[in-house]
Amino acid sequence: MEGSVDRDAIVLAIPRGGVIVGYEVAHQLKIQLDLIIPRKIGAPDNPELAIGAIAEDGAVIIDSGLVKYLEVSKSYISEESQRQLAEIRRRLRLYRGDAPYPNLRDREVIIVDDGIATGSTMNAAVTSTRVKGVKTVIIAVPVCPGSGVSELKKEADRVICLHSPEPFYAIGQFYGDFDQINDQEVIDLLNQSRTELNPDKHSNQQTETGA
Repeated sequence: MEGSVDRDAIVLAIPRGGVIVGYEVAHQLKIQLDLIIPRKIGAPDNPELAIGAIAEDGAVIIDSGLVKYLEVSKSYISEESQRQLAEIRRRLRLYRGDAPYPNLRDREVIIVDDGIATGSTMNAAVTSTRVKGVKTVIIAVPVCPGSGVSELKKEADRVICLHSPEPFYAIGQFYGDFDQINDQEVIDLLNQSRTELNPDKHSNQQTETGA
């Protein structure tokens, strides 16, 4: 990643695919890896089409133009938001267990995903980190439509995107292998990243448990 980052900077990866990319970023920069889990709010008859997104703290980002065009009801948005918020909390428990969430105040945060299509979930992630008092928000992704990069620059302090093609159809078209990442892979990468940053602590834990 071009430029320098603070020593106490942190990578917040968006599961699941973003954790694969986020692990590599954190590994190269030798900084902490953790998660941020916004969820897309899909259209009523097309769940893959994002009409907005919801963040971990319940903040909802809505594409008002698209909602109006599709005539999506307020009750649908409310119900779907609550359903996605429940899924966010389930994933946080599954992936992080009882580990305390890192303090982000005055830290440089690098939000990573495997790519950006509409930008809804990334915008929700940025909004969620801003309210935690972060110093700087950097968005880092391998691929994003060129028009999307311009929009993201309005939300983040820096945007790093390796490839911004037009026309842009789907994130998967830019990967040779875009198979679904499973929950255990996410957990394993988080644990591996913690071990790399704190090898002595991990070794002591193994000794204490007789591993």
